Amino acid sequence: MTAVPLRLPRRLIEFTLDGRETRVPEGSTILEACRAAGTDVPTLCQGDTLTPKNACRVCVVEVEGARTLTPACSRRAEAGMTVRTDSERARHSRKVVLELLASSTDLSTTPGAAGWIKEYGAEPGRFGADAARVNEEPKVDNDLYVRDYDKCIQCYKCVDACGEQWQNTFAIAIAGRGFDARVSTEHGVPLTDSACVYCGNCIEVCPTGALSFKSEFDMRAAGTWDEPAQTETTTVCAYCGVGCNITLHVQDNEIVKVTSPHDNPVTHGNLCIKGRFGFQHVQNRV
Repeated sequence: MTAVPLRLPRRLIEFTLDGRETRVPEGSTILEACRAAGTDVPTLCQGDTLTPKNACRVCVVEVEGARTLTPACSRRAEAGMTVRTDSERARHSRKVVLELLASSTDLSTTPGAAGWIKEYGAEPGRFGADAARVNEEPKVDNDLYVRDYDKCIQCYKCVDACGEQWQNTFAIAIAGRGFDARVSTEHGVPLTDSACVYCGNCIEVCPTGALSFKSEFDMRAAGTWDEPAQTETTTVCAYCGVGCNITLHVQDNEIVKVTSPHDNPVTHGNLCIKGRFGFQHVQNRV
């Protein structure tokens, strides 16, 4: 069971969301207000435990009186404001953003992407077969996880999770400029020669599958990855006395990957290398 820490009460503010009067705690973002109201607003770079980066621009909404569209993940709701999430302008912006992302990036393992492309009528193919893409083979230089730059949208979530917001390892950063910009280790060295401590917290926040467990990568390549058939069981990591919650993803009676609940007061989704990847011993059968 996950314990929920108590917080100081916040006063409620009122604003108009898609024509309806809405009340949310002061300090809530527009995206949080949308989710509380059951309004679906797509997002890729937003992370519930990370500071908003405004990188993907998929969640933009229209605020009455504002000159430009506003990213719902970072703009806080204000008393008296009027927000439209489904205006023609907002929908057109999301359509173009999705077209640009899908024409240059492989979104095949991005949860929700196929549905958004259909919902907003995005046509990634209109840029032609010559649309610029990374076209790199996935980097498999260790037994724990894989980097596939064809799927990276440079949302910065992995960089932030590796850096000051989670792990404080600073093993990866954005290198290069323009279309050549990409997530890289220091001086582009192999991951095994970098400062990476293999906590896998970058995998935890990756929204597109550009970073994935080696086990998941191998099973997808073999055509045996079946996420709907997997079960999830949350338990306590037994490696030390910290008490981290871990969620075991099991398929065909085998653990295929491990995550951690983001609302857990101990881990907030973070794990160490043992908690994240040290599950093979469970499956060693004599």
